[in-house]
Amino acid sequence: MNEVQSREGGARVRVPPPLYFVGTLLIGAALPGLRLATGGSPRAIIGLLLIAAALLLGGAAVVCFRRTGQDPAPWKPSPELVVRGPFRFTRNPMYVGMTLLGMGVGVLAARGWMIALALAALLAVHFFAVLPEEAYLADKFGEPYRSYLARVRRYL
Repeated sequence: MNEVQSREGGARVRVPPPLYFVGTLLIGAALPGLRLATGGSPRAIIGLLLIAAALLLGGAAVVCFRRTGQDPAPWKPSPELVVRGPFRFTRNPMYVGMTLLGMGVGVLAARGWMIALALAALLAVHFFAVLPEEAYLADKFGEPYRSYLARVRRYL
């Protein structure tokens, strides 16, 4: 094991990234204030569109992983660099999807804190998962990964 690898041979990510998103959703639901205007139908449509986008993006990314025999858990080894499907547009479609999901739930629930904390969860995941994953992938795949970094944005 080197300084960028977990004991299992993947990236050194210590906390499962979905926990950040679930935790901030729960905190956002419990915090008072920042209620969204009760727009009814427009708010529901926006919330459902965000959730649908999240499920499509995240689901497509998981399918790409499974087809290459990879586990979405970042601490598991990556046998192959995945650059197709949603990975052509964002290097982190699962994290973007989780952020959109949190924002969509926040819009549906009319809870501004849930929306704001979904973005805070992404910030935490950036430092505690994305950066270690990038170091691991650069170490493992070298120039092909660096070329991918130059072509595809990290998030959007």
